[in-house]
Amino acid sequence: MQDVLDSEDTTQELELRPPTFGDFRGQLKTVEKLQVMVGASRDRGEALNHILLSGPPGLGKTTLAHILGREMGSRVHITSGPVIEKPGDLAGLLTNLEAADILFIDEIHRMPKTVEEYLYSAMEDYKIDIMIDQGPNARSVRLNVPRFTLLGATTRVGLLTAPLRTRFTLQARLDYYSHEDMVGIIQRTCHLIEVDIDKEGAVEIAGRARGTPRISNNLVMFARDYAQQRGDGKITRDMANSALELLEIDSRGLDEMDKKILKLMAENYKGGPVGLGTIAVAVGEEVHTLEEVYEPFLIQEGYLQRTPQGRVITDKAWQVVGLPRAQGDGQMELL
Repeated sequence: MQDVLDSEDTTQELELRPPTFGDFRGQLKTVEKLQVMVGASRDRGEALNHILLSGPPGLGKTTLAHILGREMGSRVHITSGPVIEKPGDLAGLLTNLEAADILFIDEIHRMPKTVEEYLYSAMEDYKIDIMIDQGPNARSVRLNVPRFTLLGATTRVGLLTAPLRTRFTLQARLDYYSHEDMVGIIQRTCHLIEVDIDKEGAVEIAGRARGTPRISNNLVMFARDYAQQRGDGKITRDMANSALELLEIDSRGLDEMDKKILKLMAENYKGGPVGLGTIAVAVGEEVHTLEEVYEPFLIQEGYLQRTPQGRVITDKAWQVVGLPRAQGDGQMELL
């Protein structure tokens, strides 16, 4: 089957994506599981079983969808949960699939529950029942769909219902990348976009990329522009450091919003505990953005703790904000 990818990605984004498992760095356990499934499916001449990928944004869920399509020689249809508003939208997607195609639904946890229920029979029986008309004229029409692979991606696996979650043969979580993997990813990106970077420059960017390839690629692009305008075009340690300081990303990888959150908690709430909703209002950001984008990094790096009463900053965070630790702030047992 011809390898075709339906995507809104720009040409440059597609060029930066690793095309095969061999080019994909990190996530070794997940990649090994996927390779086993791909090899077995190809040997049997069948479609892949359904797969759910979870984890913070920017770690490679969409990239793995592209790789699975290429490895299977299948067409990949890409959509997102909020776009599928009603059962008819889902029916249109499913009936346009061919045998062994991959339907990639990003942010699948944001798909309406009424639509989600129609997926159950499609995933198990490859059939979907659609109601036509309303009232006395209402009738059910059963549609057959080809044997396809549902590849779901989510940043919040806990929001998926149990009936949907258990229908995925493989549930794999992507974790933040190691510093060594990030250095390799940055060097590969620079090679692809033909930018000269030394090892120290790559190390400097990797230390501030939050273990996330998407962020590292964005930093590389800015460092490239900075090096062209303020230097000779080569990204060295000093050049990378100057570029990232201009972006207000410090040597610990903390950006302006990270430091704003920690400073707010230190100055206004004596380090906590404080609710996430309160923090969101105070810094002018959405709760789910704080929870999905900023909080995981702050917790992983030891600046923030979750407690039953709310969020609490740690001794490490007090050092970042440059204030003496407030008396009586709670350092409570982690959830």
